[in-house]
Amino acid sequence: MAGEQVILTKEGFDKLQEELDDLKYVKRKELAARIKLAISYGDLKENSEYHSAKEDQAFMETRIQVLEKMLATARVVEGGNLDNVQIGASVVLHDVEFDEKIEYQIVAPAEANVAANKISYESPLGKELLGKKIGDRISVNAPMGVIEYELLEIK
Repeated sequence: MAGEQVILTKEGFDKLQEELDDLKYVKRKELAARIKLAISYGDLKENSEYHSAKEDQAFMETRIQVLEKMLATARVVEGGNLDNVQIGASVVLHDVEFDEKIEYQIVAPAEANVAANKISYESPLGKELLGKKIGDRISVNAPMGVIEYELLEIK
């Protein structure tokens, strides 16, 4: 990720900023208190509470560094143009085979969450959707075969 620009939606940027603030201003203090308490138990060589807290601290500090780098290089995009699919846009698709409608939001990889219908622009479907217009047909190779969609709406 060194020197690489991260593309995020405004919602994704805000969520990562919120996580960073929580880690830096809340979790750090909680962890410091945990370490202080563990130190009070004595002998650090045999102190599992101390070693566990120090391990958690290392993971947390690494996550803070990753978030700071991501946010510092982030380019926030808004899905304002409804003429074609762009990062940040929500789309309504018609699954041709199953005759179902499904809605996805096209987001950055860091924001992707299939359970919340947020797909990465780097995913096979996301790649196919970028730049498409209402009425376009999209074919995506999936493990179960080719899936055909029709783009019904861009929000």
